[in-house]
Amino acid sequence: MAEMYTRSYDTGSIGAVTSMPTYEDTIGILSPAMRGFTVSLIMLTGAAPAILAGQLADRFGRLQIIMAGALIFALGAILQGAAYQLPMFLVGRALGGLGEGLWLSNMTIYICEIAPSARRGTLVSTPQFMCTLGICAGYFTCYGSIHLNGTMQWRTPFVVQAGLALLLAIGCLVVPHSPRWLLLQGKRGQAIKELDRLDFSRVEAEKDLLGPAAEQQSAARTTTLESFLIIFRRQYRSRTLLALFVLGMAQLCGIDGVLYYAPTLFAQAGLPSQTASFLASGVSAILMLLISIPAVLFADRWDRRTSVVSGGVILSGCMLLIGCLYVTDSVHAYGSGRWVVVVSIFAFALTYCVTWAVAGKIYASEIQPNNTRAAANSLAQGVSFFTNWLVAITTPIFLANSSFGAYFLFGFLSLGTVAVLALYMPETRGLSLESIQETFHKPPMITNLAGHVRRLFGLTVAGARSGSGSEGPTGGQREDGEAIEMSGAVRVASEGPRNSSSAGMAVAGPLRIGAMVV
Repeated sequence: MAEMYTRSYDTGSIGAVTSMPTYEDTIGILSPAMRGFTVSLIMLTGAAPAILAGQLADRFGRLQIIMAGALIFALGAILQGAAYQLPMFLVGRALGGLGEGLWLSNMTIYICEIAPSARRGTLVSTPQFMCTLGICAGYFTCYGSIHLNGTMQWRTPFVVQAGLALLLAIGCLVVPHSPRWLLLQGKRGQAIKELDRLDFSRVEAEKDLLGPAAEQQSAARTTTLESFLIIFRRQYRSRTLLALFVLGMAQLCGIDGVLYYAPTLFAQAGLPSQTASFLASGVSAILMLLISIPAVLFADRWDRRTSVVSGGVILSGCMLLIGCLYVTDSVHAYGSGRWVVVVSIFAFALTYCVTWAVAGKIYASEIQPNNTRAAANSLAQGVSFFTNWLVAITTPIFLANSSFGAYFLFGFLSLGTVAVLALYMPETRGLSLESIQETFHKPPMITNLAGHVRRLFGLTVAGARSGSGSEGPTGGQREDGEAIEMSGAVRVASEGPRNSSSAGMAVAGPLRIGAMVV
């Protein structure tokens, strides 16, 4: 869990660091565009290694790649904390991104692979709790360090980051390896030992991990290049694209614009001072931390689809409300408008922590089969890094040129995401990783919806044709007007009357079924 704490600690502190007076005295005052680039560089450089991290982890192991990423991130944090000029600071952030790309892509995969089905949601969502804890710690570290004298005012957060990254690297030497990765490597004996270390249910292990389905997936081992190409083959393509969409759009809703630039957002809304803005950001971080507790505890009791769809509606509503307030010039340093903005930002961040932050990461990992999970999830993490970078680099530019543009953009993107996932996202809660694959052999919801529409249309046509030959309730309807499914009768009726006897069949069939139901 230290990896998410370390990453989110940077998220919670970097926006505040770049606005501190001693940082500006040392590095220089950054323009909105340069500030966005500086803050977001860690995401830009993390995209490429995130895409490749899955292939590396398939070959060398999940923990080995996580440890390598942690060491690179620690080096980047040291360079940032020791910088006296912007180029050195940027190099440090670039290295930090390389490290994050390596470990973040594999962290969710690792937890997903070692978790029992009944507790997978809770275990995979636990890093989200650490994420909110890291953001909270980052905000309040800056709130406290701003009172220090000299450049330690802004260097202190990077000292903490380096220490956390080293702690993560050491932890990788202690925790068990992924049994599923070991099975992919043909190391069945060692996999069984790691299952015992994890106190994994022997019944579930024999059924899912060591059974025929798992052996079939393990037999489909691929090379590094093949593992990247195979995810776009027909049998895997839908799951790959769904993972890319989920993790990409989870960032394009604007969450990192809120997390990185919370002090700026609160100041723009009319809070009077830098200290008040820092404090308001910290309050939002505390609330995010507190609400993450039930989100983690009940992750396996809430449906993934329900969480994503309902959360997306609230996220888009908050963004569109703030945009409307700014476009109508209702936000000032006085009055109620600024407090509506502040409360809406709080509601947005809290809703994200409970819904998309939890369900998105779980879902993108668990829908992939064993032999493509690392490659597909790593590519999705790469897309997440890139979209995160887009949000981080464009948000200060939007805010400098338009008080409402960013809010409308993020709001409509969230609303579009809800519409797509409501149609294409099958439910996975409570299923084993191996059983989840069977759900993708079924037609998507939009196909089912089209089928229902066709059946309803056929039913209407059947009723119209039978109406001319009989009185009373229309075939395919209850007497109270409620439709019932009679695909056989509809099929006969839709073929049309070929002669008088077939016309009678078209009428009588539905009426007899309708009478039985009534």
